[in-house]
Amino acid sequence: MKLGERIHGGLHGESRDGGSLLRQPRLYALTTAISFGGRRRRIYDDLVHQSGTSLGDRVLDVGCGPGYLTGRAALAVGPRGRVEGIDPSPEAITDARRGAPANTSFQIAAAEQLPFPDETFDVVLSSLAFHHIPPENRPIALREMRRVLKTGGRLLIADFRPPRNALVRRLVGVLGGHAMQHNPVDQIPDLVTAAGLRVSGQGDQRHWLRYFTATHP
Repeated sequence: MKLGERIHGGLHGESRDGGSLLRQPRLYALTTAISFGGRRRRIYDDLVHQSGTSLGDRVLDVGCGPGYLTGRAALAVGPRGRVEGIDPSPEAITDARRGAPANTSFQIAAAEQLPFPDETFDVVLSSLAFHHIPPENRPIALREMRRVLKTGGRLLIADFRPPRNALVRRLVGVLGGHAMQHNPVDQIPDLVTAAGLRVSGQGDQRHWLRYFTATHP
């Protein structure tokens, strides 16, 4: 077994639908923090800002993992706002609940079947999770995100942009596995549009993270 397979296999396991489940959330949080080079807080706060999240909003974090982005969004919405985090990994949800802000809550759920009524949220966020959804299920997940967004609500999806440099791309594969190494992030706008949302912008963070924003028309 190769090094990348050992690391990635230790962090993630396969779900019933062929997707990926986070099995070691604390190790994942550590490796993610290292990969951001000490700028994780700044980058995540900027993602929350780019999503248009504001005081009093109700926000959903899809594929929340250990809940870092959820916590940053909780600060942005303030005590009158609310942030919900969902993830299919029981281990991730257990870890996210430890020391979570009072205006957050977490539950085990998949992006393809969100356990919320229509038009519940002002904002839906998803960071570093979309590539874990099986390709055939990604349109379903985006339709679910659209369903739970209020009219005029906002979506932000951020995911890995495979590096051009072959050596760096190899390193990403070692640390994160094949899904990150060959992540088709640039397909996201077409999938978002097909789900009935209107793409409103995109941007890059550092050299390997790309985000897209959209609105529910």
